[in-house]
Amino acid sequence: MAEKRERRERRDRDDDREELDERVVDITRVAKVIKGGRRFAFRTVVIVGDNKGRIGIGVGKSRAVPDSIRKGSDRARRRLHKVALSGTTIPHEVTAKWGGAKVMLKPASPGTGVIAGGGVRAVLEAVGVRDVLTKSQGSSNLLNVAMATIEALRSLRSAEELAAMRGKPVEQMRPFWERASRAQKVSAEEAK
Repeated sequence: MAEKRERRERRDRDDDREELDERVVDITRVAKVIKGGRRFAFRTVVIVGDNKGRIGIGVGKSRAVPDSIRKGSDRARRRLHKVALSGTTIPHEVTAKWGGAKVMLKPASPGTGVIAGGGVRAVLEAVGVRDVLTKSQGSSNLLNVAMATIEALRSLRSAEELAAMRGKPVEQMRPFWERASRAQKVSAEEAK
């Protein structure tokens, strides 16, 4: 009877969790050397995002793969951060380093798509970026690349924040394709 109640509570808790895009980026077998030889475990890197500007990363380690995925997912859900986006792209160019990995993100006009490789692509799609150009340099370690991408996203500032910092009008801080589309809307309204 207690087992049924426990199962029901777990199901209710899972229903309460919001729907998030969860991606397993990397599963690596790691070894710990002990007196009797080696003890193997699995390290899993999990990315969780809501496709609307929130992203989290979690690393789980366990002797079994499903347990390590669950641990990584739980840690990623606890570490969700808000990211400044500009429509379907990022507001400005940014570069970040993490360990030996260096990632450069550059805004792209609508319709470009996500031009990125493995770890960077997973992070950008989970956060909700649809148009961006990227370059990953240095280490190809998926954990470091994903962490560098998240660090780059955290350092983004919205057009309004940039305008306030620099003392310029907000329109000057927007990407050129947004300025052009706004100018067309204004001229169309004036023609009416």
